[in-house]
Amino acid sequence: MKETFVSPQLSYLIIIFFSALWIGLGLWWSRRIRTTEDYLFAGRNVGLAFGTATVIATWCTGQTTMAAPELVYNVGIWGMFGFALGSFGLLFFAPLSKRIRTLMPRGFTSGDFVRLRYDRKTWALFLVISTVYFIGWLITQGMGAGLVLQAVSGIHYRAGMIVIVSVCTIYVLFGGMKAIIGTDFIQAILILALLLTLAVLVYSKIGFESIYEGLLTSTPDRLNLLLPVGLLYAWNTCLFSIGEIFHSNVWWARAYSFRPDVNKKAFVLGGLSWMTIPFVTGSLGFVALAQGYEVPHVNMIFPIVAGKILGVAGGVLVLIIIFCALASTIDSLLGATADLLVQDVYRVMINRNANDEEMRKASRWIVVGLGLLTIALAWNYVTTMALLLLFTGAMVGSTIWPIATGLYWKSASRHGAFWGMLIGSAAGLWTYFAIAPYAAALIGAAVSAIIVVVFARLNPEKFDYNRLNEEFRLTAEV
Repeated sequence: MKETFVSPQLSYLIIIFFSALWIGLGLWWSRRIRTTEDYLFAGRNVGLAFGTATVIATWCTGQTTMAAPELVYNVGIWGMFGFALGSFGLLFFAPLSKRIRTLMPRGFTSGDFVRLRYDRKTWALFLVISTVYFIGWLITQGMGAGLVLQAVSGIHYRAGMIVIVSVCTIYVLFGGMKAIIGTDFIQAILILALLLTLAVLVYSKIGFESIYEGLLTSTPDRLNLLLPVGLLYAWNTCLFSIGEIFHSNVWWARAYSFRPDVNKKAFVLGGLSWMTIPFVTGSLGFVALAQGYEVPHVNMIFPIVAGKILGVAGGVLVLIIIFCALASTIDSLLGATADLLVQDVYRVMINRNANDEEMRKASRWIVVGLGLLTIALAWNYVTTMALLLLFTGAMVGSTIWPIATGLYWKSASRHGAFWGMLIGSAAGLWTYFAIAPYAAALIGAAVSAIIVVVFARLNPEKFDYNRLNEEFRLTAEV
C-alpha cells in the first residue's frame, strides 16, 4: 500500500474549506464588476500591497514548490540558486511595466503591443508562441494539482486535478481580475508564512550538519558549484524567466491593472520576496538525497520530505501551500489568457464592434473553455513539470529582444522581430531535443538577439511611439 501522510477525509476537509473560501470571495468581488476593465484589470487601480502580493503569488507556481526540489535532486546546488534567478524576470520587467503603462495607458494585452509596434505577421507568430506557452503552463499546474493530492493523501491524480482546476475556473468566471488579485493577496501571505514554518520545523529536526554529511556520503557531486549541467541550467533559467515574463500577458495584465505610481515598486518588491521561496522548497531536494528517501517520482519530493519528517502536520502544511501556489497561478493564467484571446482574437478578428457587455460575456466563455481544456490536456500524466516548462522556454526565450527593443528602440525592425522569434524558436527547439532541455531558452534568446540587433542596425525603422496610444485608442473605438 502506498504511503500517505494525510488521510483522504482530512484532505477533503481542507480542500472543501479553501474551495468554498476562494469561490465565496470570487462571488463577493463579482458584485463590484461593472465594466470589462473591472473584469479584466480590476479597474486599473490596484495598490502596492495587493500588487506586490499578486506578483509573489502568481510567480509562486507549482514549479516553485514541486519542480525546484526536482532540479536540486537532479543537478544539485545550482538547481536551487538557478531557480531563484527566476526573480530576475520580475526585477527586469519592473521598468518595462512602467514604460508599458506610459506608452499604452489603456492597452489590453502584450499582443496589442506587438501588433501595433510591428505588424500582423509578427503578431500572428507571437500569438502562436504565447498560446503554446500558456497551454504548457496550464498543463503543468493541472498536473501539479493531481500529483500533490496523490502524494500527500492518496486521492486519485485525476480527482485532485479536476477539483483544483474547477475551483479556479469558477471564481475567475465570476470575479475576474478582482477575484484573482484578492485571492492572491491571501494566498501569498499563507505561502510565505507556512513555508517559513515548515522550513523551521524540518531543519530543527534534521539539522544542517546531518544533511551536509549525508550529501558528502551519498551524492557529493550535488554540492559542486562548477557542475556544468548546473551552471547551464542556472543561466538558462535566468533567460527563460525573462522571456516568460516579458512576453506573457499574465504580467502585461498586471502592468495595466496596477496604479501607475506603484507599478515598478510592486514588481521589485514582489521579485525580491519571491526569491526566498525556491531556496526553501529547493533545499528539500538536498534533504531527500541526504536521508536516502525513496522517491517514486521527482515531482513528489516536497510532499514526501515534509510528510516523512513532520508526519500529518507536514502533509497538511504542504497541502495548503501547494493548493495556494497552484490556485494563484491557474487563476492568473485563466484570466490573462482570456484577456489575450478576447482582445486579440475575438475583438480584432471576429467582432470588431463588440460592446462592453459582449466583451465580458466572451471573456467568461473563454475562461470556462480554458478550464475544460486544461483538465483534458492534463488528464494523463505525460512528463515532469520541469521538462514540459523547459519545452515552452525553447520558444519564449526568442521573445525577449523583440519586446525589450520594441519598447525602447525606435530602430527596432518588424522584420528583425519576426525572424528573431521564428529562427530563435527553431534554434531553441532543436537545442531542447538535440543537446539538452536546460540550454533551450539560452540558445533561443541568443539567436533571437543577434537577428534583432542586426536588422535594427542594417535596416532600421523610425517608429513613432505616439502611434501606440493613438492607434490603440482608434482600434478600441471601432
